[in-house]
Amino acid sequence: MATWDLSQTKYHVLFCNGSSCNKLGAEEVTQAIRHEITKRNLDTLIHTTRTRCNGRCVDRCVAVVYPSGNWYKGLVSEDASAFVNSLVLNRDLTEKISHTYTGEVFSREEGISKGISKDPEKVKKVSK
Repeated sequence: MATWDLSQTKYHVLFCNGSSCNKLGAEEVTQAIRHEITKRNLDTLIHTTRTRCNGRCVDRCVAVVYPSGNWYKGLVSEDASAFVNSLVLNRDLTEKISHTYTGEVFSREEGISKGISKDPEKVKKVSK
């Protein structure tokens, strides 16, 4: 297993590769963005991780960027260049953002599905 030196890393991108995202091309999105990062020699600046389901299947294909905490939705392979540009230029790819971290909670962009509650009490009420 590799142990990466993250001392120069500015961004960490988490790509959802759960089953819903994979059905719409998450692996292709992951590889296209990784290719763009490598092509621009940005591997030390941008670290990527493939994850399992991130729980926002309605927004597939999903990526989460830290430290900003932005959640991206509807990514396709053709977004690779614009996505990497947004990181390098420190400008959000706003048309693809579903949630933004406010410093306290994640706020949802207008028109984005709220989703179901993770509160066990509320889930019990819904399932009855």
